[in-house]
Amino acid sequence: MDKHYHLIGIGGIGMSGIAHLLLKRGARVSGSDLKQSKVIRALEGLGAKIFIGHEAGNISGADLVVYSSAVKEDNSEVMEAKKLGIPLIKRAEALAKLMQGKLVITVAGSHGKTTTTSLASYLLLEAGLSPTVAIGGILKNINTNACLGEGEYFVAEADESDGSFLSYHPKYSIITNIDREHLDYYRDFESELAAFKDFINNTDITGCVFYCADDPNLKALMQNCKTKSVSFGLKDSADIHPVNIKLSGLTSDFDCVYKGKHIDRFHLALGGEHNISNALSVIALGLELGIDLSFIKRTLAGYKGAARRLEIKFKDTDITVIDDYAHHPTEIRATLTAAAKLNPKRLIAVFQPHRYTRTKLLLDEFVSAFDAADYVIITDIYAASELPMEGVAGKSIFDKIKERSPAKPGCFLEKDKIVRYLINELSPGDLVITLGAGDIVKLSDELAEELTKKTHHI
Repeated sequence: MDKHYHLIGIGGIGMSGIAHLLLKRGARVSGSDLKQSKVIRALEGLGAKIFIGHEAGNISGADLVVYSSAVKEDNSEVMEAKKLGIPLIKRAEALAKLMQGKLVITVAGSHGKTTTTSLASYLLLEAGLSPTVAIGGILKNINTNACLGEGEYFVAEADESDGSFLSYHPKYSIITNIDREHLDYYRDFESELAAFKDFINNTDITGCVFYCADDPNLKALMQNCKTKSVSFGLKDSADIHPVNIKLSGLTSDFDCVYKGKHIDRFHLALGGEHNISNALSVIALGLELGIDLSFIKRTLAGYKGAARRLEIKFKDTDITVIDDYAHHPTEIRATLTAAAKLNPKRLIAVFQPHRYTRTKLLLDEFVSAFDAADYVIITDIYAASELPMEGVAGKSIFDKIKERSPAKPGCFLEKDKIVRYLINELSPGDLVITLGAGDIVKLSDELAEELTKKTHHI
């Protein structure tokens, strides 16, 4: 590993995982990103040389340049690599190289990937299998999104957003669902389904595909699959399914039935039926790998969650603040339904739309996604790497919600006004949940900080 790798967009959750693994394997790593962050400081602590800002000279001496899907072809470092003839590969291709020689377990799907990958990673860690791990979020049990293990397994989140998940050839794959997502890349849902079909076919013939039987599109794709498969889901038609579900706050309990046989009762440190479905895939994986049931039970009960997945930021006797990454209508609906189980006096949803393309393509679906909320605040769109689109704005979502439910309380607000507004608006028994894949997390941190000051009368 004496090569010099340069990573463009090194601070991103996926890219930082690759940097972490390369550094732990003894490689020389440099990288660039637009701003300093906790993730970047941690990588610098491991020996990475990181530049803030993108400049052609940053890639000096690199043997290989890796770039994330958020980086455009006209990026100065990408253009310089092409000019100098330095090999240039996408994040998924770099991860595929790191997987060589390992038994690979991938988790794909439109929703629930990070939670499911985290659970699967934690299971193998708990069972003493020392896996190598690359997750699209921070697994709180180990406080990182990547770790280099000594064992034969490699657990990775497979991101379908730009089709690059087809670089992987896993032994085992979990597919949580397929939704109308990333249509800016796929153009239509049929192309997205075709990519997932190819991904299924990439799974080793001697391995196993775990798929959600509650998803009709996924079920249809699995019909001619030559690899062994196990279906999971909430309905009893799935190979592995739950009975006697008890949801209490942000935890759940259920009996698990596998191929007609009652296995055991499980306590899951996660709320929401969608998370029970995610957990079932991990139970099935554990059984397939021959992991002792005691480890599986301990994993589900001891899981501390992934950052930005129903993450409690503040809680006292009066107010609760939760932050969640949900940014697609299906995710928002599932997250708000789970949060409603906490029985707050009012469930206040604060949503930052992510990308103009997603807002435009899924505008009508966003409208009904907030039904479980008692009060809705929508703010401006987080553009990510996109340019603004005429006629597409965060206010479009709010206007549509009011059109459909005129009595629904709420407002459209600029992001920098929300914390002050909430401090004045909140009353005992309220639960605020911030939602989005952009920088809305800063708002939840700021709100938590203000509420802490208020509590301590500082």
